[in-house]
Amino acid sequence: MSDTNQRISEIVNANDVVLFMKGTPLFPQCGFSSKAIAILEHCGVAYDSVDVLQDMEVRQGIKAYSDWPTIPQLYVKGEFVGGSDIMMEMFEAGELQQLLDEKKVTPAN
Repeated sequence: MSDTNQRISEIVNANDVVLFMKGTPLFPQCGFSSKAIAILEHCGVAYDSVDVLQDMEVRQGIKAYSDWPTIPQLYVKGEFVGGSDIMMEMFEAGELQQLLDEKKVTPAN
């Protein structure tokens, strides 16, 4: 496993919910990342984020790690969920909240 894959794996497995995104939750740098943050905020869960614009190795590595070509990418309890479109579809269908509840994700403070 490469160093970048190892770092990504450690991040994914150290957090109940982690979003690899462009920018930060306070200052998302693309509309898709902004949409993803809004969904997580609405779900009321604690989450961590990784700004891929700050680390080109992670920016490229996360695409290979998940075999998913776009960012943002959401992971819940170590499992890849999808990008912002999948998050939106799951959110609208109530499936994202159900997944978060089933995985017993920590609520936001």
